[in-house]
Formats: sequence, structure tokens, C-alpha cells
Amino acid sequence: MTNQMTVASFRLPAGAAPVACVDIGGTKVAVNMADAQGVRGRVVEPTAKEGRNDALALQIIRMVGQSCQLAGIALSDVSAVGVSSCGPFVMNDGLVELAAPNICGGMAGEARGLPNDWDTALLEAPLKQAFARVRVENDGIGALEAERRWGALQESGRALDHCAYVTWSTGIGVGICVDGHVLRGKNGNAGHAGHLFVSDNSDALCGCGNVGDVEGLIAGNAIARRFGARGYPDAASLFSAAYAHDAGAIAIIDELCRVMGRTLYNLIVTLDLSRISIGGSVFWHHREFLLPKLRAQVQGKLPALTQGCELVAAGLGEQVGDFGALALVA
Repeated sequence: MTNQMTVASFRLPAGAAPVACVDIGGTKVAVNMADAQGVRGRVVEPTAKEGRNDALALQIIRMVGQSCQLAGIALSDVSAVGVSSCGPFVMNDGLVELAAPNICGGMAGEARGLPNDWDTALLEAPLKQAFARVRVENDGIGALEAERRWGALQESGRALDHCAYVTWSTGIGVGICVDGHVLRGKNGNAGHAGHLFVSDNSDALCGCGNVGDVEGLIAGNAIARRFGARGYPDAASLFSAAYAHDAGAIAIIDELCRVMGRTLYNLIVTLDLSRISIGGSVFWHHREFLLPKLRAQVQGKLPALTQGCELVAAGLGEQVGDFGALALVA
């Protein structure tokens, strides 16, 4: 699969009012403006994690203003704000707050190393005070909708009915579509397969407080915590060592792929999927190395359920987060 389009080539219909596209991850926040002239005014900052628990919402409001200035768009002309965010979400008076393990330090406590004690981060309420229309969705759902409209989860221009998007990045996220319906759940949290319990590894503390879930074992930030003392302080150094034929690094990556491969297998056999597209920074930068390993974890296992399901790289590549936010309001 090659990228089918780029953010730079996207245009809203002539005369359409501008929309703001916000992508919230555990590492960074990205904001773009989109209108009939294209997508532009991109602003990127590290995700706010200090101060009061409305710091992230205030950061987004400020960044939308900066993006408008860069794009030459009046803030008052912005008709909608689409927010594609890492989760999980909790609802407070019908409005989304984040209980995101990589943002809220109160969930796993001081051992997790985050610089706050938030149990949740305010999100939708402050945004709705600032903007007329706001749509907040889990970033797995945003990316899924984008991949079905413009990326790898379509055939001949038609969105697939039985598919999923999986991100392997700072955290592990999933968006799911079955029988043509995007699954959301009671609080918009359907697809949090990154928090499946799969191990008793005592070194695998997830930001949610679980020890031994998928995210605690293999997410980008887990690599540093679990393998830093073995000489691999981050994902980049681990993969660099593997490419240099370091047997220890290769063994670690094989184990990471075993966990992710089994997670993908579980999604396939539970949901009867026809295709899963995979993105996220850990995967995308090493996709040619990782994809065959992940496919090998699924191939041949219970063919009645797994045969006919493809594992592919995200069709929108590194831009899937931007497109995920765009898909919510475009």
C-alpha cells in the first residue's frame, strides 16, 4: 500500500467554512486549519502535562488561534473543531474528559513519572466554551474513519465493512468497524485493546495502572522503561541495534512482535475482519522490518478465521493523525 493522498493535496469544497483539526497524542498535539484552499497553518507542540488539569484544553485553544494566524484565517470564521484524541474518555455531564494513561499522572501514580497528579484532563467543556461546534472522538476512531475514506481500508473507492486501524506509537490504540458500523461504545472507548491483559511481567507498568497489558509491554514509551538498563534507551536505539545485527535487540523486537501479533490475531478472530491497517511512529518508521514479523504471528493460525484478513501499512502513513482529525469535521 502506498499513500493515496497527502494532507497538502486535500481541499474542502468551494465556499466551505474553515474547520480546525486537532490531533492529541501522548507525546504531541498537532493543529491544522482546513478550507477550500487546503490544509495549512500546522502547529505542533509537546502535549501539556503540567499545571491544572485544564492545561491541555487551554493549550489547544491557544494553538487553534496560532494556526488561524499562520493560515490567514479569522478565528471567528472557524465553523467546527474536530478533536482526535488518545483516550480513554470519561463523561462528565455528557462532556468528554480524558483519562489518558500517557497524559494523566494520577492514574498510575509517581512510579509512572508523569509531572502531574491528574485523574482526568478537562477537554470538551473548555473547548465548547471557545468554539461553536466541537466533535471529540478517540484517535483510533478518527484514524479508522480517515483510512476508510482516503487510505488503506477501502477497495475501489468504497470503505471496507469489516476492518480495523491499529496504532503502535507512544501508546497502543485501535479503531474498529464491523458490518459497516464504526464501534464507539457507551463512552466512545470501544477499541482500547492496548489495555488487554496479556502478561504478568512486573516491569510492564502501564500509565493506566495495569501491570502487564499490551501498552505496558510494547508501546513506544514502554521500550525505554523496560529495556533502557539493557542499553536501549528508546525505540530508535533498539531498532538501530537490531539493524546492526545485535542479537539482544532482535530478540526483544521479536518478543514485541509476538505480543502485537497476538493482539492482532485476537482482533481478527473476535471480530471477523478482512483488513487491519497499522500506523503510529514505532511501526511506521520500521514498517518494512516489522510487518513481515507481525504477519508471521497470524499466518496459519486457525485459517477458518484468519485466512482472508490482510495486515497492511496505513495508507495515509505518517499523516494518519492529521487526517483522523480532519475526518471528524470534513
